[in-house]
Amino acid sequence: MSAMELKDRHAAATTAVNNLRERLKQRRVLLLDADVSGYAKNHGTTAVSFNPTDLVCCRTLQGHTGKVYALDWTPEKNRIVSASQDGRLVVWNALTSQKIHAIKLPCAWVMTCAFSPNGQSVACGGLDSACSIFNLNSQPGGNGNLPISTVLRGHKGYVSSCQYLPNEENRLITGSGDQTCVLWDINAGQRLSIFRGEFSSGHTADVLSVSANTSNSKTFVSGSCDATARLWDTRIASRAVQTFHGHEGDVNAVKFFPDGQRFGTGSDDGTCRLFDIRTGHQLQVYGQSNRLNNTNDNHPIVTSIAFSISGRLLFAGYSNGDCYVWDTLLAKVVLNLGDLQNSHDARISCLGLSADGSALCTGSWDKNLKIWAFGGIRKQTS
Repeated sequence: MSAMELKDRHAAATTAVNNLRERLKQRRVLLLDADVSGYAKNHGTTAVSFNPTDLVCCRTLQGHTGKVYALDWTPEKNRIVSASQDGRLVVWNALTSQKIHAIKLPCAWVMTCAFSPNGQSVACGGLDSACSIFNLNSQPGGNGNLPISTVLRGHKGYVSSCQYLPNEENRLITGSGDQTCVLWDINAGQRLSIFRGEFSSGHTADVLSVSANTSNSKTFVSGSCDATARLWDTRIASRAVQTFHGHEGDVNAVKFFPDGQRFGTGSDDGTCRLFDIRTGHQLQVYGQSNRLNNTNDNHPIVTSIAFSISGRLLFAGYSNGDCYVWDTLLAKVVLNLGDLQNSHDARISCLGLSADGSALCTGSWDKNLKIWAFGGIRKQTS
């Protein structure tokens, strides 16, 4: 077969795939005969309203000398860990803004960090393709730095995301640029399961985010550059339980809804979406047409998401420095933190809600973290 014939066959196959993709997209639209916002509006639901004092910046955590890439809260709400391009993990006292630990990392290109459930250890990973664990109770070495207690090696690509399983100090899930997720036994330093699936049931591009289900520690969801999110059962590594389509760009962020029956996603396509794991259907799109100021066709990408404790609010960070607060029932933006005083000056790269729902922390490429405190509205919506 000549090179020209191969080129023609490739072009024909590409056209067929694109046509099939478009047919599938149209089919999904037909199946989505209703969404959450339509139902809520028909039943007279009113949007959450914010007063100027309902969500304010009460702390700015300064100290990183590079872009902040990731953050996590401890369960007791008083501490935050952040990872930065300056090659350091910093553990902060969220109440006083003071640094508790500043850990110099062996690889400066860190992309993710997470607290253990008891708050005594932190994990991080990045371009070194490994996940390093630090025991915060360890004695500093001669250089004043905390020693690494465990290094989890096995990925063949960068480690983009890590999260401990709920209430399990010895189990950690990682996502990687090698298109897989891994469940680790931390004490043994070994892989327990590799979640890649057989063809079409596993991710076909870099995994960017993972989220463990706090209501069922046997399940987690992952988001990928293949524009899909996938639900996994930790007892079945050979295939994904379910694959969720709808996004038209990389899925940068995934997060379980508080009830554990749904999860949210954020993507390069500029939208957030809500999916139901029981039906496998998309419930709602939080996109450009619902924003406060929809004047720019060059939409910013969604970098990170988090839900309030009740699930009524969805917080989404964007590449242009905006941080929208969505009313999940009405798919309406009720507040943009980027418009408030003391907002970030650059891309929002990460965000997270404290365990009790009383505060939101955002991290940015402006090298700072900011803690936003809820006022009177927290009782109704957080």
